[in-house]
Amino acid sequence: MAITSANQLELLQTAEAVAREKMIEPELVIEAMEDSLARAAKSRYGAEMDIRVKIDRKTGNASFTRVRTVVEDDAVENYQAEVTVEQARPYLDDPKVGDVIVDEVPPVELGRIAAQSAKQVILQRVREAERDRQYEEFKDRAGTIINGVVKREEYGNIIVDVGRGEAILRRNEKIGRESYRPNDRIRAYVKDVRRETRGPQIFLSRTDPQFMAELFKMEVPEIYDHIIEIKAVARDPGSRAKIAVISYDNSIDPVGACVGMRGSRVQAVVGELQGEKIDIIPWNEDQATFLVNALQPAEVSKVVFDEDGGRIEVVVPDEQLSLAIGRRGQNVRLASQLTGLDIDIMTEEEESKRRQAEFNARTKLFMDALDLDEFFAQLLVAEGFTDLEEVAYVEQGELLTIDGVDEGTAEELQARARDVLEARNKAAMENARALGVEDSLVEFEGLTPQMIEALAKDGIKTLEDFATCADWELAGGWTTVDGQRVKDEGLLEPFDVSLEEAQNMVMTARVSLGWVDPAELEPAADPEEAETEAETDQEAGA
Repeated sequence: MAITSANQLELLQTAEAVAREKMIEPELVIEAMEDSLARAAKSRYGAEMDIRVKIDRKTGNASFTRVRTVVEDDAVENYQAEVTVEQARPYLDDPKVGDVIVDEVPPVELGRIAAQSAKQVILQRVREAERDRQYEEFKDRAGTIINGVVKREEYGNIIVDVGRGEAILRRNEKIGRESYRPNDRIRAYVKDVRRETRGPQIFLSRTDPQFMAELFKMEVPEIYDHIIEIKAVARDPGSRAKIAVISYDNSIDPVGACVGMRGSRVQAVVGELQGEKIDIIPWNEDQATFLVNALQPAEVSKVVFDEDGGRIEVVVPDEQLSLAIGRRGQNVRLASQLTGLDIDIMTEEEESKRRQAEFNARTKLFMDALDLDEFFAQLLVAEGFTDLEEVAYVEQGELLTIDGVDEGTAEELQARARDVLEARNKAAMENARALGVEDSLVEFEGLTPQMIEALAKDGIKTLEDFATCADWELAGGWTTVDGQRVKDEGLLEPFDVSLEEAQNMVMTARVSLGWVDPAELEPAADPEEAETEAETDQEAGA
């Protein structure tokens, strides 16, 4: 069919109708129409031609033009859309490379196939515009709660109508065995919004810990007003949860505010979470105190914190052990998630046995290495000495505080300890040399013979080998695998090398090898200081 004056106005009317229905800009629909008409014209005049269509936004009149670009003589690739400077002279007064020749061409008549193709182009462009609108609308709603209506279920996943789009609640994001029917109302947390080829995908969750946090924000005005802050959340969806809160107003109890009058606020959240039991914990900057709170309702006797390992040992009375661990380890697992620490729980009896075993091991170490009797070795351990290095290099005055130790005895103890350490260092270095360690690593400052031996056993024999190591390979660390923290043993971890010390040693090695410019390691100057220095230099120059 030809585009007559009658259906010229229909183009604009159709564009407006489609735009209203799909809630997109009419301009996008008109541009899609222009593109579809241009494709139809190319099928009529030749696919190699650059045919362009412009629809007047007021009258609906569609103008068809052929565009040819002026290019260099040896750059012509498409003779239908490109011309040389010489070929352009009949059309342009002073043609230059980059100029265009625009000629009007007769409007095309859309046959059945061309009309169908044009329709498909328009629909495709409209769908793309609709997807862009949906993505722009929902991308900023990630991390919030959304209400929707269940449309259908597909393979255990729930498709939810959220107004101007559809969202998906995956099977593993549902609480327990909850089920939904079409037209049921549902409230969920927008976990992620992604742009994909098939359109924007909105992923919902009812098991995410932040879902519970957002529910409390809706129920507790003090949280919404930032008077109370939720510091951490841990959940076992559908069963139990712990939430840590802090108040920035001394007159407001954060736990009481979250519980509400007669438990009204927390019960509203519990009802939405299918009866999930919630422990509201007061947050504390001191990790040990916070952990004691997190292990409620169990009572804690003692807390030992391992800062380097990120672990914490909790000692509880024998009768409190099962309560502290919880059913299937639930209580200690949630407390670990809440604090971000690995927690070892032991009874007072178990801790006493462990301490006794450590005491005996250290006693035997001093008896064998320093040739001491049991009583004297026990005195050293009781005073806090744990290894030979402490005895060898401690201030002599600390040894003199031990009952029965005079200057002569202290000097003899330190001499024996140093002799043992020197013998061990010599043996370690001989083993390292036998393994092929080079002088570049031996002479590197900061590594003891035992450290060098440990590195050599792992195949690190040169300074270049050492410089390629990661800090965690040397000092050890923790890796989260499937939600569980797994210990990574460090090569130098037995020698109490911290992660920061490992970082400094590796970087020093790289600098000495010329791999890193020392200037790059210098901290950036403060802008205000730099400006002050510049002004001072200018004044001095003046």
